Amino acid sequence: MILNRKGPALFYQFPHLAEFNKLFHGIFTRHKGESKPPYASLNIGFRVGDDARHVRRNRKLIQETAGVDHLVFLRQVHGSEIFVLRKDRAADAAKALKKPPAADAVVTNLKHHGLVVQLADCQPVLLYDPGRQVIAAVHSGWRGSLLNIIGRAVERMVKDFDCTPARMYAGIGPSLGPCCGEFVNYLKEIPSIFWPYKNGDNHFNFWAISRDQLLQAGLQEGNIACSEICSKCRKDQFFSYRAEGLTGRFAAVVALL
Repeated sequence: MILNRKGPALFYQFPHLAEFNKLFHGIFTRHKGESKPPYASLNIGFRVGDDARHVRRNRKLIQETAGVDHLVFLRQVHGSEIFVLRKDRAADAAKALKKPPAADAVVTNLKHHGLVVQLADCQPVLLYDPGRQVIAAVHSGWRGSLLNIIGRAVERMVKDFDCTPARMYAGIGPSLGPCCGEFVNYLKEIPSIFWPYKNGDNHFNFWAISRDQLLQAGLQEGNIACSEICSKCRKDQFFSYRAEGLTGRFAAVVALL
């Protein structure tokens, strides 16, 4: 990934998505924000115990860096619900800006609306169809992965906006890697269909699961990029619940310009 230092906040970008001039995307680091330890410093999560004033300032910094009119947040619940915003239904957008919907992915064809997912080890997956000018931001924790929320998001893009998976692009952002993705209770928590992604130490490769789900949804292998950055190993750059427990949430953002 490429570290972009333009604007008030630092963010990483996928090289293949950075080539599109009608698209903004960024995986923001934990730095350059207002929050104090243990939320230092660019925490965007209201529900982790941080000072709300700091969170609001941090969100404003991200909005300014992205250069968008609005940021669209979700009330993430580790499920498989997909929220859809259409430019011909402005009332839905206005409502979502006032009260974030309970969902773990959001799809839109609206311009200047930054779609945001909040992370601290879960996977951010950003999707883009340049032909239809449709984007999606997916929050895929291990529970969401088991529910194939990524594949469901692709399906909604096809159903609601007539997108073509073969021409879509995807980026899998920093998250818990196979080095640190230990699941000691996997016999109870993870169905056996996913056990081939486990090594001998009960560590699962959810990056590989996401890549395979994208391929199964119809994306081309060359259009899929994975950061392969483990958030726990790189807690100096990103928030990690596994590493820190009480901590903030970093942002993954995608927007049509």
